[in-house]
Amino acid sequence: MIAAVRILCIMHFPSATARFWDGSGPFLDDDGHLWRQGNLVGGGVDAIEQAINGEAFTLNLGISGLDRLTADLAWEDYQNDEIIGAKVQIMTIDLDKYEQPLGPPKVRFTGRIDDMMFDTAASSSQVTTTIQVSIINRFTLRTLSNGGVLSDIDQKARSAVLNPTAAPDRICERIPMLIDKTIVWPRFN
Repeated sequence: MIAAVRILCIMHFPSATARFWDGSGPFLDDDGHLWRQGNLVGGGVDAIEQAINGEAFTLNLGISGLDRLTADLAWEDYQNDEIIGAKVQIMTIDLDKYEQPLGPPKVRFTGRIDDMMFDTAASSSQVTTTIQVSIINRFTLRTLSNGGVLSDIDQKARSAVLNPTAAPDRICERIPMLIDKTIVWPRFN
């Protein structure tokens, strides 16, 4: 029986892979990966829900409470112009009443970093870094030049690059069948 759901975020930076979860303190998963604390800010859960449901083409995610090492790695990659285009995955994992995983995490959203902003605040006891990440998904990248035609083969190839573990994007499968199709609107008397 599912008692809670944990939100996980993986960012594949060029220098390292950063793993965050919306909770307090670090935790170690069954595969030996260390997940760092990253509190979602600015309606993060709502933004993730809209992205998962396909209601938003861009996911604007704010992560606060980053440790200095993670923030420094992200800043270094950003300064080297290597962070734009990095892959981001949002996953959920179901937990039992003892907060133990009931199975492997499920990928809910995959996208690429389009923009990132840093904000560092210092108090007498600590320094807190918050990053705001704009993540675009394959629907944002589904664009046409003027007069262009969507191709089923091209769209499936694009979706395989953007989200290799997901099923192929089937949005264009029926386009060839519509070439000679005539649509008759109903006639109302």
